[in-house]
Amino acid sequence: MSRNVQRLITSRGAISGAYALTGVALVPLGLVLAYTIAKGFPSVTHLEFFTNVERPVGIPGAGIAHAIVGTLMLVGIASLGAIPICVLGGIFLAEYGISRIADWVRLGSDVLIGAPSIAIGLFAYALLVAPFHHFSGLAGSAALAVLMLPIVMRTTESAVRLIPGGLRESGLALGLPRWRVSLQLILPAAAPGVITGGLLSVARASGETAPLLFTGFGNPFLSFDPTQPLAALPLTVYHFALLPYPSLQEQAWGAALVLVVMVLIVNLASRYVLRGQIRFAGQQ
Repeated sequence: MSRNVQRLITSRGAISGAYALTGVALVPLGLVLAYTIAKGFPSVTHLEFFTNVERPVGIPGAGIAHAIVGTLMLVGIASLGAIPICVLGGIFLAEYGISRIADWVRLGSDVLIGAPSIAIGLFAYALLVAPFHHFSGLAGSAALAVLMLPIVMRTTESAVRLIPGGLRESGLALGLPRWRVSLQLILPAAAPGVITGGLLSVARASGETAPLLFTGFGNPFLSFDPTQPLAALPLTVYHFALLPYPSLQEQAWGAALVLVVMVLIVNLASRYVLRGQIRFAGQQ
């Protein structure tokens, strides 16, 4: 057997093994999605499930409108607080990041990425709930914002580093100060990667339960006041799934399916936006 044939067999064997292992890794994900769809689909087929709020056990027509609104408010407020700061931090790390401070910021971001969300929830509870003796949506949003910080910052840094140096040099050659080059030339060029990081952070924050147990707490009523406790889809799933009532367990499965679909849509959007950044980097 010639060496070329041996290389061909080895290459095809390695590719086949990679596909097989990928299929094995996708089996648990497929089972979870299939089971969630099978258990949650009967609930989402009713319109009142999306328009009504929680009702006592035995009364038909219960829904999760309060949880959907609460999730959007919590994640929205967290995004407004975290994403602009993290984008600027990512630009700083990429453009001015040759310093000891930048190294500490990177280390802190890496630690936060792997930090347990329940620990961040306890931190937010000690800082924003216990001193005021009051749960609130703002405290929940603050906890989610901490979870979003490292994702957006590191993704922004990576996206800015992909921009070719010629674009920076052209702006500096025109006499623009470096901060204007970063904000008006580099940031728009890196926008697809930055948006991807923001969407990924939103997807992670949307599915977090532990931080909200200590901060947002939950609310069975529809509320638009972020200074009061707010409901959320993860909290609804957590509370209803532990109860012995079949009707509430069905609502938990329906809320879980809605949450999975929301996260899936956000992730698909991030993948679509990321293609623009990859295409731009491939053209350079």
